[in-house]
Amino acid sequence: MKKTIVLTGASRGIGHATVKRFSSEGWRVITCSRHAFDENCPWPQGPEDHIQVDLADPENLGNAIAQMRQRIADTGGKLHALVNNAAISPKDKDGERMDSINTPIHAWRTVFQVNFFAPIMLGRGLFEELKAAQGSIVNITSIAGSRVHPFAGSAYATSKAALASLTREMAADFGPHGIRVNAIAPGEIDTSILSPGTDEIVKDFPLRRLGQTSEVAETIYFLCSESASYITGAEVHVNGGQHV
Repeated sequence: MKKTIVLTGASRGIGHATVKRFSSEGWRVITCSRHAFDENCPWPQGPEDHIQVDLADPENLGNAIAQMRQRIADTGGKLHALVNNAAISPKDKDGERMDSINTPIHAWRTVFQVNFFAPIMLGRGLFEELKAAQGSIVNITSIAGSRVHPFAGSAYATSKAALASLTREMAADFGPHGIRVNAIAPGEIDTSILSPGTDEIVKDFPLRRLGQTSEVAETIYFLCSESASYITGAEVHVNGGQHV
């Protein structure tokens, strides 16, 4: 039977690479993003495996979860992996990071809804399907969750720190039901939304280069595979040694 993954933030960057990685192994990929399905997308699944959802709207997310459950039920009722990749990091009008003094409170709420509350809502909403498959959850955190970052704002950084803590809590709570929960903390990854100046800080990393989206996708795939069957509650650093 074909395995199924639900992936948020699938339209670009790490999410896009993850879709391609799992599709290449024959998985059914249910993609979720704020955007409608792009008919030029390269993976074999069409609009029937894409759900347009605004993670910042709890009611909209609740409706999307109901759609996911229905689609999964139509093909056996098992969800083998949930990857919470979608995240937002607002900037000020000049494109600079927003710190803990100047970030509007409404922006904090929106960031936490997308980056923190959506992952637990999805994990709880799809719990039975994950349990039926003895599946895996991977939360995408960030190196910014453990240190002040020159580009990532305070709301983003604290939401990712909270998500790392949530990963441990979920691992403890979901584990007795056969569901593994881990996190991946990427560093500076070569995507279309890199901040100006990233090339300079990369020079100080042990590996002296940006990471590739495919390298993050490969780690996500590993954590969702049988090769990682005894790994849960971990946060894996994918950052070229930036954290050292």
